Amino acid sequence: MQSRTRKTGSLKASQFKESVIREMSRLAAQHKAVNLAQGLPDFPAPLELKEAAIKAILDDINQYAITWGDKPFREAIVEKTKRYLGLTVDPEKNITVTCGATEAMVASMLALVDPDEEVIVFEPFYENYGPDAILSGAVPRFVKLNPPNWEFDEEELKSAFNEKTRAIIVNTPHNPTGKVFRKDELELIAGLCQKWGVLCFTDEIYEHILYDDAKHIAMATIPGMEDLTVTINSLSKTYSITGWRVGWAIAHEDLTLPIRKVHDFLTVGAPAPLQRSGATAVNLPEKFYTDLHEEYKIRRKVMLDILDEVGIKYYKPDGAYYVFCDVSNFGFKDDIAITKHLVKEVGVAVVPGSSFFRKSEEPGKYIRFCFSRQMETLTEARERLKKLKPFTA
Repeated sequence: MQSRTRKTGSLKASQFKESVIREMSRLAAQHKAVNLAQGLPDFPAPLELKEAAIKAILDDINQYAITWGDKPFREAIVEKTKRYLGLTVDPEKNITVTCGATEAMVASMLALVDPDEEVIVFEPFYENYGPDAILSGAVPRFVKLNPPNWEFDEEELKSAFNEKTRAIIVNTPHNPTGKVFRKDELELIAGLCQKWGVLCFTDEIYEHILYDDAKHIAMATIPGMEDLTVTINSLSKTYSITGWRVGWAIAHEDLTLPIRKVHDFLTVGAPAPLQRSGATAVNLPEKFYTDLHEEYKIRRKVMLDILDEVGIKYYKPDGAYYVFCDVSNFGFKDDIAITKHLVKEVGVAVVPGSSFFRKSEEPGKYIRFCFSRQMETLTEARERLKKLKPFTA
């Protein structure tokens, strides 16, 4: 009997593309462009973290940690969570340390969502959420965030909840728009979750990168959401160590057990010496966070000044380190066309906005700039972007 050879990938893999964000970083390197695409800082991490990582390696913290996380690191997360969010969690029952927030999200969805159940996703969305739903066999159901303030329509959100809904994903501060969800918005979402018995996966990796009067409110602090929320976070953005791949999920113990099982068979564990040094990261003094706020406040101003100078329309972010822009006044066919022009001819790489939306017949008009960069990088981007001129009829 002749065996059947299948040359293509799985049906799941055929339903999504490679990361556009990572592709733009590859194109930036190819064309020697200034990379304002991928959300990675190009400046040094805090010295204390690097020294702690070196010490952990020299102390022979080189073998597997407990699969759900190095105990000193989990205990440090507990202290920080209490200090910053006012939440009391148990390091033995409520925390799963993962290979970044990316794994925390997909492990949680694989562990807690069954095939054909629905997961509500706000659009625009961070590009991983759709593939995460597909990989878990779920059906993503999209609810629009509407410019200029990226607010959702209450009735549209209510109509998205039904008997098939298993979870909703909330990303605050939000990538790509910089929206910070208000308390009244979170309370509305919480009420619907409690009414329908729906879980909330909340991605809070930009919790410390806030501007003006914006306040980060964790969904798990909303009354009634303690047992329905999976809070996802990581060291990557706050501590400028995106390559360390250390994140975590905090959830009720009944949810944590399946998350830990899936995590174990996905990756076994995050890097042991980097987990140990992660305890140093989350225990940094308050001055670190104050300085972080001031530094990003300056970077945002520089980036917005550049966009004003070039004539690019933007939505001022309240959090995270991106600016979402409307480039419909530059006369290009769509966002892909202007993105290609920028990286090849202007020498600046950005992310086409269509990667944050479902496929649409409407031409894309958005692009995303990342400003987690050294001043020298932003200055070079300014000089190059001067080549870009708005379209005049």
